[in-house]
Amino acid sequence: MDGRILVTGGTGTIGRRLVPLLEERGAVVRVLTRHAPDAATQGADHLTGDVMTGAGLGAAMAGTAVVVHLAGGAKGDDVAAANVTAAAERAGVRHVLTLSVVGAGRMPIGYFRAKEQVEAIFAASAVPSTVLRAAQVHQLVLRMAAGLTKLPVAPAPRIRFEPVDAEEVAERLAELALGEPAGLAGELAGPEVLEAEELLRRYAEARGLRRRFVRFGLPGKVGAAYRTDANLAGPDAERGRITWAEYLRSTIEGHVNAPKSAL
Repeated sequence: MDGRILVTGGTGTIGRRLVPLLEERGAVVRVLTRHAPDAATQGADHLTGDVMTGAGLGAAMAGTAVVVHLAGGAKGDDVAAANVTAAAERAGVRHVLTLSVVGAGRMPIGYFRAKEQVEAIFAASAVPSTVLRAAQVHQLVLRMAAGLTKLPVAPAPRIRFEPVDAEEVAERLAELALGEPAGLAGELAGPEVLEAEELLRRYAEARGLRRRFVRFGLPGKVGAAYRTDANLAGPDAERGRITWAEYLRSTIEGHVNAPKSAL
């Protein structure tokens, strides 16, 4: 393809998988990061910058054709998205992409609402955009499961999940980055829908833990949204291949630690 691809958050859980996939497909990749590169992305051109302040964005986007925005945090995603899209407009970038979450626009939870705001910012940009909504990745669900099963009696909220593997999210993002702008590109979720109790039970069994699970419902609007599966993908969603059980086997039995960062 013509022009570079800039990946913000290129050393995170998704980014460090995406960068080598793009390079394998012949793309020239530049990574914007606040930290030193790791082994997974050390072949790419790295620049330091901060999407929250906008520092370094102009230099990073010079000569860039496509921007994949993956950098995010506990708060301020809307500010980062506004900075990235504004810098892309000034630099003449032809395509901007970002990763959102299944349930954005439907779930009355701060994280989902923040992602909806980011989607709106990208849609309103003068640069043609693509947004991919993905379910929670296995790596994030693994950290949740580890936290909930620390004690002999484990709480199991009445929530259903459809975790997808980070590698499969990166593969879909690579396809989108090398293609034409698609607007809201659809949803990507895992191959199965599992109750939280079943997710936790499989995790405990894989770890050799004996746990008793106590199911409970969530109150209010949040509970009502989960009861109607507002957090789950629709019937037209693309489905990954790697199941939760397969991920657990490769991760726990293979003695691979879960990454510290997720979506």
